[in-house]
Amino acid sequence: MTGRWALAPTEGGGARLVPLGRDGLPAGPVMTEPDLVEAVRSRPDVVRWVWRSTAEIYPRLLAAGVRVERCYDIECAEHLLLGHEGRLGEPRSAAAAWARLRDAPVPPDPPPRSAEPGSQSSLFDPPSGTTVPFDALLQVYAEQLRRHDAAEHPGRMRLLTTAESAGLLVATEMNRTGLPWRADVHREVLSGLLGERYAGGGEPRRLAEAADEVSEAFGRRVRPDLPADVVKAFAQAGIKVRSTRRWELEKVDHPAVEPLIRYKKLYRLWTAHGWSWLTDWVREGRFRPEYQPGGTVSGRWTTNGGGALQIPRVIRQAVVADPGWRLVVADADQMEPRVLAAISRDRGLMEVAGHEGDLYTALSDRAFHGDRDHAKLALLGAVYGQTSGDGLKNLAALRRRFPHAVAYVDEAAKAGEEGRLVRTWLGRTSPPAAGAGEYEEAGIPQESGGPVSGEGAGEYGPGHASSDSRARGRFTRNFVVQGSAADWALLLLAALRRTLADRRMRAELVFFQHDEVIVHCPAEEAPAVVEAIRAAGELAGLTAFGETPVRFPFTTAVVERYSDAK
Repeated sequence: MTGRWALAPTEGGGARLVPLGRDGLPAGPVMTEPDLVEAVRSRPDVVRWVWRSTAEIYPRLLAAGVRVERCYDIECAEHLLLGHEGRLGEPRSAAAAWARLRDAPVPPDPPPRSAEPGSQSSLFDPPSGTTVPFDALLQVYAEQLRRHDAAEHPGRMRLLTTAESAGLLVATEMNRTGLPWRADVHREVLSGLLGERYAGGGEPRRLAEAADEVSEAFGRRVRPDLPADVVKAFAQAGIKVRSTRRWELEKVDHPAVEPLIRYKKLYRLWTAHGWSWLTDWVREGRFRPEYQPGGTVSGRWTTNGGGALQIPRVIRQAVVADPGWRLVVADADQMEPRVLAAISRDRGLMEVAGHEGDLYTALSDRAFHGDRDHAKLALLGAVYGQTSGDGLKNLAALRRRFPHAVAYVDEAAKAGEEGRLVRTWLGRTSPPAAGAGEYEEAGIPQESGGPVSGEGAGEYGPGHASSDSRARGRFTRNFVVQGSAADWALLLLAALRRTLADRRMRAELVFFQHDEVIVHCPAEEAPAVVEAIRAAGELAGLTAFGETPVRFPFTTAVVERYSDAK
């Protein structure tokens, strides 16, 4: 094995490359080769490729049948390092990093590229304004190694960059492989739920019928797809509603409510996963979204178009394994509470999380007289900051039995309220200031009257902090847990990817979201895949958090159709 090599494409499909020393600087002469793919293919003993951007290089390698085991993505690392230094949001491109290194004007990052349904050709073209000379790229990399050494926990920070770079390899491979998708089944589901389509692209029959029922209930023409029109219609009927959200409509006694809720459900299906979506996104029996690792501030993945992480349960009927193959669908069981046990080092909670059974049942036996519901509400309340009403009482019980776990998230909340940064276990860092969108992406509900409301809101007594600072405290309270869970998930994917490759299995990773992974494999490989997922989860826990009693079990189903997994 020959360690690390830096690689950069040149015009005409060639490449410049060089072996690197431990300091990140060249350990030999820079070489120029006429074919980038052959430059990589001919060096199978390279341990890790260092390049500007995985999205720039790896798709063309995969298209040529060349798989890379490990990489270091310089622009990914820059993003993580900027966050760790409290500078999240500054330009992250290699060109920006090179400018900062020279105290030169920093160019802005290029605007995000829109996904192209059914095509990945644009992935082969680097965004304009992001390329830098090869020697400059090497200096940026060497400086990044020094910045990793200066991190609060250098080893963890290096592991985070390694894991995020591995996630980019996984995402690129999943983009290319695609999720098995039966367009004929999808069309049958749409026809059954929405009815036939009318000429001219108007609303399908059952959607139009529901709209007519809404208008009939109000006694005048109402556009149910326009919330302002609906709110106005209710006001004219003497009913005040602030929105057309389902939870608010269900409190209203009016004949328009039932068809309105039915319309909204069908409308969402028609616009988000209807016939147009199918035409745009499914090609040759595969749905190929463009995954974006670390797409949110907490490290959770997003997609650039296609809505892969929000596939409605009814549409999952169309996700069908190839003949003779199976889908292994694995959900991590109660991942975030287990992560809290690992990062807080609370002995009692680690012991509870050290079993593969239901965590909330074990917790209820310890602290809540066998009441599983209260145990679950208490633990989730500690993570998400639900501290009003019964939540405050449940949290007090949790604090008595598991003081270190509650203190861990309390301190994160206090840091957020005081405007300080917080970090995940591996070093992913919260933004300096959180906007409403960041609260929502972290799963923090926005209650009426502001982000936090009600008696007992805020951990430190009435009047301790403003509404905005309390909201940020709830964000950082959740961030340290959810972000650490996202870090663990990256290591899970990396370990699973390596196992499938090392065993020369035909199995392929085809889907990932938060705590769920799907592997498409020949039926005879399914038992080995189930075991590989289990082992990868345990290895990820050990790699991320060290030796702890905490287990990371999965609920796993081997099915032909995704909808049969739950």
